[in-house]
Amino acid sequence: MSMTTILLTILGIAVFAFGLLFSIAWHELGHLSTAKLFGIRVPQYMVGFGPTIWSRKKGDTEYGIKAIPAGGYIRMIGMFPPGADGKLEARSTSPWRGMIEDARSASFEELQPGDEDRLFYTRKPWKRVIVMFAGPFMNLVLAVAIFLGVSMTFGFQTNTTEVAGVQKCVIPQSTERTTCKKSDAVSPAQAAGLKKGDKIVAFDGERMDSWDALSDRIRDTTGPAAITVERDGREKTLHAVLLKNAVAKKDSDGQPVPGKFVTAGYLGFAAKPEILPLSFGDSVVRMGDMAENGVRSIIALPSKIPALWDAAFGGGERTADSPVGMVGAARIGGEVMALDVPTESQIAMMLNLLAGINLSLFLFNMLPLLPLDGGHIAGALWEALRRHTARIFKRPDPGPFDVAKLMPVAYVVAGVFICFTLLVLVADVVNPVKIT
Repeated sequence: MSMTTILLTILGIAVFAFGLLFSIAWHELGHLSTAKLFGIRVPQYMVGFGPTIWSRKKGDTEYGIKAIPAGGYIRMIGMFPPGADGKLEARSTSPWRGMIEDARSASFEELQPGDEDRLFYTRKPWKRVIVMFAGPFMNLVLAVAIFLGVSMTFGFQTNTTEVAGVQKCVIPQSTERTTCKKSDAVSPAQAAGLKKGDKIVAFDGERMDSWDALSDRIRDTTGPAAITVERDGREKTLHAVLLKNAVAKKDSDGQPVPGKFVTAGYLGFAAKPEILPLSFGDSVVRMGDMAENGVRSIIALPSKIPALWDAAFGGGERTADSPVGMVGAARIGGEVMALDVPTESQIAMMLNLLAGINLSLFLFNMLPLLPLDGGHIAGALWEALRRHTARIFKRPDPGPFDVAKLMPVAYVVAGVFICFTLLVLVADVVNPVKIT
């Protein structure tokens, strides 16, 4: 590896780290701004964990940066309500009860005179939902803004209707063979006189303006077909006889499914790829697909643990869809900067990586589990439901839902997350996902 490649890799990691820190700060800014909007006192706004590198106090909030850029937090007064007697309960000998009391005590440890009406738990449930949702929502906004900006200005690699090359013979795509045999039939494209550089503008008289439309028509056709191409500035009609062949199966998004094949019409040419900007509508659709894939990935996380363990400790193969942590993502960012591609392509890839990270932060934080934001949102919604039900049936107000009682569960969830994060970290170090 040359010194230039090493320096570019380090630069890529540094750029990604800065983008990650900004994303964390942006997330916490959502919590901070809405908390202050609703009159909740926020003693701390911190980016990172561990020792404080820099901090400054403005008003009643300390703003700072900590040494480990693995997250961030704001500290709000009164996250949990007092005990049943209206006071902070005494220390219990039960370890589970102790967790509850520790959490309750921590939420009041910086209580000052006059804070009685600035406590988080005293706000109406809908306000608490907004405060807790604002953080992940900021990540979603950033992800959408970056993705739409990149897709509508730079674009994505897309197959066009221009011919990049012509197959000489018909070879089933289900085989790994690339050379022709004497027994192979001549490809319909070769027999019809299709040439590299031709742009297919019509198929059987129907104008073709996209590769997806052309590909579908070819797959649906066997037998004679008229193919109109643009060659040397003039249109020319070629006549081909399409044959059946084993070709890659496509999913609902038009993408090939690895290892799956179907029998369909076959012409026999390779489409030329180009990087083309997408329209706003196409960008939104692609963003929706990205979000759907993100949800599926989170749901599939437990099923990926055995393969991840094998990749980390058993020398197994690290697949492209393997879970990646911040260290792995930073390494990918370093690889992007070291790629021998135009600068604008590197910038677009880095921005898309950052958009993906922010989308993942949104989806992950919306899981209805403490200590995630989604767990606090679920608690506020449950409280609203209890109080609304009590009003309907004219029962006494049940009061705030004591989320602190769920802290033992939160510690278990946090423990699982920490173990999973450590497993991903080991895999990212010893057997990283690579793009080159």
